[in-house]
Amino acid sequence: MAKLLNVSVVAADHKVWSGEAAMVVAKTTDGEIGVLPGREPLLGLLASGQVRLTLPGGERITANAEGGFFSVAADIVTIVASRAELV
Repeated sequence: MAKLLNVSVVAADHKVWSGEAAMVVAKTTDGEIGVLPGREPLLGLLASGQVRLTLPGGERITANAEGGFFSVAADIVTIVASRAELV
């Protein structure tokens, strides 16, 4: 079985989405970044834009996010935005 990412997307006042994903793509202040399982730890500032999640079966989920943090550690991706909502 392929490794997966455990992902949480939260806004300042509520949880937007959480679950397993095969890949996460988000826009940071340093540019767009893609994360696959096994990635080295990372902490970045989230820029306004879309967070795109590819689920294990290939389905895609998109959330609009504004400001906040993007963290990756041990295949756990946490996105904490001041505002976020599913598209």
